[in-house]
Amino acid sequence: MSTPVKRKPQSPPLETPSLTKAKIPTPGSASSGAASSAGRAKLPTSAAEASATEPTGVLSGEHWLQQGLPRPGKDEDTDSALGSDIDSSTASISSSILNYRTINGRTYHSDSVTDGEYWGPNDPKHIEALDIIYHACDLMLGGKLHQAPLVESNLRNVVDIGTGSGIWAIDFADKYNNCNVIGTDISPVQPSWVPPNLQFEINDATKEWAFRENHFDFIHMQFLNGAFGDLTQIYKEAYRCCKPGGWLEHSDLSTMIKSDDGSVLPESAWGQWGKLFDAAGKKIGKIMAMADNGLMERAMRDAGFINVKVKNFKMPTSPWPKDSKQKEIGLYYYAAISSDVEGVMQYMFANVLGWTQEQIAVFGAYARRELKDMSIHGYVRWKVVYGQKPE
Repeated sequence: MSTPVKRKPQSPPLETPSLTKAKIPTPGSASSGAASSAGRAKLPTSAAEASATEPTGVLSGEHWLQQGLPRPGKDEDTDSALGSDIDSSTASISSSILNYRTINGRTYHSDSVTDGEYWGPNDPKHIEALDIIYHACDLMLGGKLHQAPLVESNLRNVVDIGTGSGIWAIDFADKYNNCNVIGTDISPVQPSWVPPNLQFEINDATKEWAFRENHFDFIHMQFLNGAFGDLTQIYKEAYRCCKPGGWLEHSDLSTMIKSDDGSVLPESAWGQWGKLFDAAGKKIGKIMAMADNGLMERAMRDAGFINVKVKNFKMPTSPWPKDSKQKEIGLYYYAAISSDVEGVMQYMFANVLGWTQEQIAVFGAYARRELKDMSIHGYVRWKVVYGQKPE
């Protein structure tokens, strides 16, 4: 299946929703250099190690079914007030960056590509949501395609592992048109019209990589939570294929939805979201919370990389911030998740945790309701970690 090349959208027009008068924390970014791990307790770098600590406070699907569908409160009219503002803005997003129609039903990767389990659908509806998340990340990262200190004259070969629809690889190949770029994935959902220095390949990154040693100047990975069971082993393959002096960069997120003011309650749908995904990931031996507990930077050092640096970011889950840039980022996240809450949940909640479709529908209704509530100041933590192979 091919999709047209997608270009970066113009910022959608925003209508400012009613915001609570309570003090609102402003999400942003903070970066920190590498810190020595000497003397620290060993942190898990694989799903097997992490499973020793089971998540607590996880509410079952039956709990949500017993709640029944949420009803608007006395002073709440999300559909006619905030809902219409957000929906009109997300329609602008769709028209600007999405130019193909979704299909009914859900599809996943072929068993002929990998014998492992991956939770994400590969149908157009989910790919659209991933593309919107990519644009939210682009805004969050200030339009930078990489945080590692790359030297353009040194770039000859670059690979994007888990490329998805290929947007990052396309953008990178456009900017650095003198280097060869490869994008790999387990599903053929990339466009056919691409820059001449870019090619896509179907490869399973959880197996031995089909690239020669000391080949790539830059290895890029992004948004791969739930794809791997042993992150150190993945990074070791990257180390083997990276040139001496080359860089590995991985940006990923925590599945836990947090708030600085306590507005995301532990028993709420978004307070449960990350815990449920984490529990499902441990059942199938996959790491969902990539950005938690120093996992990525520890695994990168264990694989042999040096000069490891860490940058931390916060992505609002809706357009609640007062800051215009953060509001826009939150709008993109809202557009991506609210368009397909049940699709994101489907594999992990139904196939792994055993939830019924009715339980998923009720939980999804609560999740959408909370997304539209501007008194809930949720955000997702993102982390960018990069390291260098010694000369």
